[in-house]
Amino acid sequence: MKKAKLLIFPGYFVPHLGGLETHTDEFSKYMPSENYDISIFAPNIPKSKEFEIRHGFVKVYRYPAFELISNYPVPNIFNLRFWKILSDAYLLKPDIVMTRTRFFSNTLLGLIYAKFRSKPKKLIHVEHGSDFVKLENPIKNHLAYFYDISVGKIIFKRSDSVIAISKAVHKFIKTNFLEKKDIPIIYRGMEIEEIEKIEKNLELAKKFENKFKICFLGRLYKWKGVENIIGAYSKLPEQIQKNTVLLIIGYGEDLERLKNLAGDYLDNGIYFLGKLDFKDAISAMKASDIYIHSSYPGGGLSSSLLQAMCSGKAIIASPHEGADEVIFEDNTGILLPNNNEEEIKNGICKLYSNKQLINKYGTAAKLFLKENFTWDSSIKQYIKILDRL
Repeated sequence: MKKAKLLIFPGYFVPHLGGLETHTDEFSKYMPSENYDISIFAPNIPKSKEFEIRHGFVKVYRYPAFELISNYPVPNIFNLRFWKILSDAYLLKPDIVMTRTRFFSNTLLGLIYAKFRSKPKKLIHVEHGSDFVKLENPIKNHLAYFYDISVGKIIFKRSDSVIAISKAVHKFIKTNFLEKKDIPIIYRGMEIEEIEKIEKNLELAKKFENKFKICFLGRLYKWKGVENIIGAYSKLPEQIQKNTVLLIIGYGEDLERLKNLAGDYLDNGIYFLGKLDFKDAISAMKASDIYIHSSYPGGGLSSSLLQAMCSGKAIIASPHEGADEVIFEDNTGILLPNNNEEEIKNGICKLYSNKQLINKYGTAAKLFLKENFTWDSSIKQYIKILDRL
């Protein structure tokens, strides 16, 4: 049987860190190689190999790009290598094109590639966002909103199938872009066995063995609300605070701002562990007692949150970025009404010294994750849509 050719245009791709990147990478890894020929076309940020084969069959093409605005890459059209790599991608002649997340320029490139040609290709758009882009600069924020309601709407309208990665994303699309269109929800799978193999960081556990360890893992930018965890830590009762440490794992454009917010607590209660690879990040998370998900509205479903659940961590979560779809009060964790400092502080105080509750939430979270987030189930749902197209 002839293989179906699938060409994917993600906003970013590994080695860039993030949930979108791992989602795309693992999706391609678990697609059946005997039935699908998969290629990925993505910006080369951070700089890596222009071409490689991952997982033994997934071809990856990375083109020259730069970040016009932090976290928003654009192709370097003045670099001849971009046009050469684009030409190579054009010759792939895919049966289906897949784009991921509407507000990246690579998604627009995927739309143009699929639809603005003599013989248009079928286009699947997988949406990862659940709110309009929010930027600190008000002018850039208005421009991002205008781009969203114009180009973003075109991407949704011209796609032959639109998939949401969570209920939050589904609601956002239905409310703002495609009220009448059927939009399936397909949750990502998790590499559960790989996460379970990772041991906790013994050095970190020993260093803070007599401390109550709070953890956050993710990109350090406004969307994630990390400043609210820092604020909550500063408001903890003195007796709790002196026996508690906050471990922040990750990097991003807000790193220096967050360090400044930590003030006198920096390296004296609040510790930034920096950019760690996947295994080291999970290992550090496993050395903690609880995990805090502090996001504002915007993301589809936090991969770091799911990793924490898979690691058996007790969770304190804002309801945003899909958390209210996996964290159920007095079952898989503490679901806060919002992500403000006071609510997060109250959640920490509730779990402090309550090992029985920590174990209960961690066990329930891990069980729920293992029962509902497998790649086997997710891939079957994707294949039904691919086969229909």
